Amino acid sequence: MQSQSLPPISNLFTAPSTMILTSSTTSHTMLVTSHDNRPSLMVLVPSSFDDDSKIETIPFISLNLLQYLGVGYRWITMFLALGCYASLLIPGFIQVGYHYFSSCQVLRDIAYGDQPRNRLDLYLPKNKNGPKPVVAFVTGGAWIIGNKAWGSLLGQQLSERDIIVACIDCRNFPQGTIGDMVKDVSQGISSVCNNIAEYGGDPRRIYLMGQSAGAHIAACALLEQAIKEASENERDSWSVSQIKAYFGVSGG
Repeated sequence: MQSQSLPPISNLFTAPSTMILTSSTTSHTMLVTSHDNRPSLMVLVPSSFDDDSKIETIPFISLNLLQYLGVGYRWITMFLALGCYASLLIPGFIQVGYHYFSSCQVLRDIAYGDQPRNRLDLYLPKNKNGPKPVVAFVTGGAWIIGNKAWGSLLGQQLSERDIIVACIDCRNFPQGTIGDMVKDVSQGISSVCNNIAEYGGDPRRIYLMGQSAGAHIAACALLEQAIKEASENERDSWSVSQIKAYFGVSGG
């Protein structure tokens, strides 16, 4: 076995290091020593550097590298805690999903426009006595991953309290721009205002609600409709006066 010292070099992770190269008949071993004298090992195969065959590098990932990448014991502990928390939520997700797809109180995919995403879900109370207050809800999703099914837990909880919930879906980016999303939601609100009486809702008690990106889109739809109504030449199928209140939850 022969060894030789190479001049100090700089690598991607540490300050200039000293590299010791040792050779044998089967492999070459490179010992890299950092400025704080903590060694890391790298094995190079095959044995001859002059061989034209492919050189395979097997890195030895040390604790120093993990620390350089910001992966410490606290980070690992928090990651494991997050995984445990997510696993505890799975039974709740299954329960809500089962109710969404199996309950006869949930009317899914009611069309309100011509676009594929122009659909809404209705959550109806079991009690049919008298007209019910209505919540028109627009879910969040950072304008790119929103879906009406995300309002299923809210719809389930409020419908159990004699409130009808209409979860309005709309196009996401890149299917449409913010203007397209606002247009979709405005059409959905119009459908709720004009047709909710057929499902036992009270047209005089309609509340508009949005969460996160949905709060932003719903507010824009409300303001755009108010601007239209302020113009003498603009008419539409619903009015701001039909909305009893607006709730923006963690809006963008």
